[in-house]
Amino acid sequence: MNLKVGLLGGGSWGTTVASLTSKNAETILWARNLETVLEINQKNTNQKYLPNAKLHKGLKASNSIKETVKNADVIVMGIPSQSFRKVLLEAKPYIRPWVPIVSLAKGLEISSKKRMTEIIEELMPGHPAGVLTGPNLAKEIHFGKAAAAVISMVDKTIAKKLQTVFSSGLFRVYTNTDVIGSELGGALKNVMAIATGMGDGANAGDNTRSALITRGLSELTRLGTAMGGKSKTFAGLTGLGDLVATCSSNKSRNYHVGYQLGKGKKLDDIINNMNEVAEGVKTTKVVMELAEEYNIHMPITEEVYKVLYEGNTVFDAFKGLITHEVGSEKEPG
Repeated sequence: MNLKVGLLGGGSWGTTVASLTSKNAETILWARNLETVLEINQKNTNQKYLPNAKLHKGLKASNSIKETVKNADVIVMGIPSQSFRKVLLEAKPYIRPWVPIVSLAKGLEISSKKRMTEIIEELMPGHPAGVLTGPNLAKEIHFGKAAAAVISMVDKTIAKKLQTVFSSGLFRVYTNTDVIGSELGGALKNVMAIATGMGDGANAGDNTRSALITRGLSELTRLGTAMGGKSKTFAGLTGLGDLVATCSSNKSRNYHVGYQLGKGKKLDDIINNMNEVAEGVKTTKVVMELAEEYNIHMPITEEVYKVLYEGNTVFDAFKGLITHEVGSEKEPG
C-alpha cells in the first residue's frame, strides 16, 4: 500500500522532507503563505527558504490544512516548537483516527517544557507519535549530499514502515525506539551550537570549539538521561552526530546566532534579520528550568542563558567557564 503524506510547514527543512517523501509517496505540503504554495505548484521551487533548489516534481502544496491532512496516512509536523501546538490543534479535526504523527521540530515548548511528541500524545491520544531527527542540514540534503537521520518511535513496526517513506537515495534513515533520547538530543544540542558559534565569532579557536562540543555532549547527556533517555542514544546520530553538524556549520541557524553574538551583534537584531527560527534561543530558557528541576549542573547552558537574557557579553561567558571549578572529566561539570 502506498502511503499518503500530509506535511505541515513550508520552511527549509519541512520543504526538504516533503520533496524527499514525494519520491516515495503522494505528498501534500501545507504552507500558510499563499505565494509559497503557488511557487511550489507552478515552479517546483521555494526560493525564500531553499534558494536555487529544484523540488521534486511530484510534490504538491496547499494553503488548506484540511486538504493537506484529510486523506493522509502519516502527518509530518515541520512546525517550530513554539507554534507546534497551535497548528496541530488547527489540523486535529481533519486527521483520521490512528494516523501516525511525526515531528521535525528540535525544541521544547516554553509554557509546558514538553517535547513535541508529548504534545502530540496530549492532543491526539491514540495516534502513534514519533520524531525524524539527526545531523540534517536542509540545504546540503536537498542538493544531494549524503546524510543520515533517525525515525524514532516506540512501535518498531510503524517506524520500519515509515523508514521507507523518508529514505531516499543518499538520505539514509535508521530506526530507534528511544523517542525521549532522540528528541532531547535534537533540542538540547541547539544550545551548544549557540555556544560554539559564540566562540567562533569571538575567534576563540578550534581547541575551544572542540572542548565546547565535548563538554556540551556531556551536559546534554546528563540532562537527557535524567529525563529518561538512553545514554547510547546521545552517542549516536541524534546526539553526537547532530551536535557535531550543528556546532561546525555556518548553515546552522543556532550556530549563526552564536557567531553573530560573538561578533558583538545584539540578539534582537540577529533574530530580526533571519528568515527562520533558531530554536535554541527559546530552548535555552526551558533547559535552564529543567536543569534546576532535575538538579543537573549545566555550566555551558548557564553561560549561554546569561548572554541571551541577562546582558552578559560573550567574553563574560568564556570567563565564567574558565573560572568554573575543574574536576574529573568523568564527573559532572
